[in-house]
Amino acid sequence: MSYDSPKSFRPIILLNILGKLIEKVISDRLQFHAISNNFIHQCQLGSLKFKATLDTGITLTHFIHTEWVRNLLTSILAFYISQFFPSLNHHLLPYILRKASFDSKVVHFLLNYLVSRKTQYFWKNFSSPLFNVNIGVGQGSVLSPILSTLYLASVLHILEKHLKSLKFPISMLFFVNNSLFHAQSKFFSFLNSLLFYSYNLASILFWKFGLTVKHSKT
Repeated sequence: MSYDSPKSFRPIILLNILGKLIEKVISDRLQFHAISNNFIHQCQLGSLKFKATLDTGITLTHFIHTEWVRNLLTSILAFYISQFFPSLNHHLLPYILRKASFDSKVVHFLLNYLVSRKTQYFWKNFSSPLFNVNIGVGQGSVLSPILSTLYLASVLHILEKHLKSLKFPISMLFFVNNSLFHAQSKFFSFLNSLLFYSYNLASILFWKFGLTVKHSKT
């Protein structure tokens, strides 16, 4: 399509607007269904309706003040998941959606939407061959927040189960691809041990789901 005339932009703009509106509707319905089924973990904040990143600070402040009243010390370990949005496995996501009790038609739609995607690069007169894009979700897409939240929710449910079986008094807070482990005790040495083992457990679990913790930002 030529870009010489302003008229040539109209079909493209219209298509983009309609596509984004449809994605927005799908995103809202996915979030509503996931919350109704209690699949999204309660510690997940940010990029969701009624769960802003600001709530992370409020929750953390509440934890700390509560522990001061009980004369307890607080330790917090913050870490970062590297290349989070580009690392989501398209083939694993449908299994997670089924686990979240989504209808098979929804799972099939998203399977076709994500799997076997290709991309091509253009620069002036150069055009690259087609490349397979079998992982990741578009960071600018309105579907990305809910899809990444669902992907991470499954990891968090497993992680919480492991921590409970070990009887670790660890609280978790996750906002998009940033994470916090929070522990309280009367002894810093005990707190550091709890955080050390919890962090290593989380790193291994994330790796199994194709996600990498960036240790230099911990």
